[in-house]
Amino acid sequence: MRLTILGGGGFRVPLVYGALLADRAEGRVTEVVLHDVDDRRLRAVSRVLAEQAAGIPDAPRVSATTDLDAALRGADFVFSAIRVGGLEGRADDERVALAEGVLGQETVGAGGIAYGLRTVPVAAGIARRVARLAPDAWVINFTNPAGLVTEAMSRHLGDRVIGICDSPVGLGRRVARVLGADPKAAFVDYVGLNHLGWVRGLRVAGRDELPRLLADPALLGSFEEGRLFGADWLRSLGAIPNEYLHYYYYNRETVQAYRSAARTRGAFLRDQQAGFYQEAAGPGGSALLAWDRTRAEREATYMAENRESAGAGEREADDLSGGYEKVALALMRAIARDERTTLILNVRNRSTLSVLDADAVVEVPCLVDASGAHPLAADPLPGHATGLVCSVKAVEREVLAAAESGSRARAVTAFALHPLVDSVTVARRLVEGYTGVHPGLAYLR
Repeated sequence: MRLTILGGGGFRVPLVYGALLADRAEGRVTEVVLHDVDDRRLRAVSRVLAEQAAGIPDAPRVSATTDLDAALRGADFVFSAIRVGGLEGRADDERVALAEGVLGQETVGAGGIAYGLRTVPVAAGIARRVARLAPDAWVINFTNPAGLVTEAMSRHLGDRVIGICDSPVGLGRRVARVLGADPKAAFVDYVGLNHLGWVRGLRVAGRDELPRLLADPALLGSFEEGRLFGADWLRSLGAIPNEYLHYYYYNRETVQAYRSAARTRGAFLRDQQAGFYQEAAGPGGSALLAWDRTRAEREATYMAENRESAGAGEREADDLSGGYEKVALALMRAIARDERTTLILNVRNRSTLSVLDADAVVEVPCLVDASGAHPLAADPLPGHATGLVCSVKAVEREVLAAAESGSRARAVTAFALHPLVDSVTVARRLVEGYTGVHPGLAYLR
């Protein structure tokens, strides 16, 4: 099989290739095509992959190109992992939002909207190219904001685009682990939107074990989400939220922590990865060792401001090894080999959540087989979750409308409707600020 990775010069590509190297089953990926607009980044990542493959027989062949059409032709699977505006754009997203006293995180709040407004037109263009040049390919979307971008691409690709995220997988694994259950044998009742979901149950052999966790303060305090949100709040919710809901439930504290930090997350990653690419592109030394050292630091500092404001401590060792590449590989296997499995994915809703229309992309458990990903039936959301999900989905729809029409007014509406933007006046200033720093938003009139 041929796999094309868009954003092939991205920092996390070696995680994907490492997962491919471990797959020795029949029908595995034999060819990887890296595409990126930055040839220097492609060369650096290609060096890392070459070191990963050293001494491994029948490792997938790797090629790199800046020609999008050439990269897409003949692909069986396409991973979309682009970052429009790069990490400099992410740092600008954070800076503009924080200057207005609101959250600038890349997928949540004002920063997520700005990132979406930059990314949706590009992702939609890619989807149209895939439909024309590789109509039989399956697109697996890694690009953030994952749910929003997947919905934009689904308007051109239908169910042949599937969004993935490792947050629900990591959450389910932690909940199972603290309950003494095998994560592979547990069904995680998870529902919501990308970075806006809740574990409502964890069934092992047909029995829901989550009530046992919620009833035990010691158990609740023994894993990351328990420390992040607090045992009392989790019991009040009757569920375990995705870690990104910390931005909603503790917004004031998080914004203050971000404003007090020496550097925002985006600025940290921008500077850190610039060092990696410079080192990996230079002669001599090991690009793989440089990548691995940079990755370990990146993972250890993930959501550091949130953990600091909550007093949650350091991340556990088991959560420092990534995970989205494993979800991607399991998804490819299920489709290519008809190996039926259940995965939490971003797909079109159909009739899963009655409060949303059929085309709204949601993040829910899906049965995956050769015909794609099929969302499983889900119980209705509780009222507090319904309110957030519907509110954020309305914002996403305004982002999509603004990107399609070029309407500045729709962009203002998207910011103003978001639960974490507290004023229409602030929304207008955000649009002014973002269009001032991002040339890619010049289409908004």
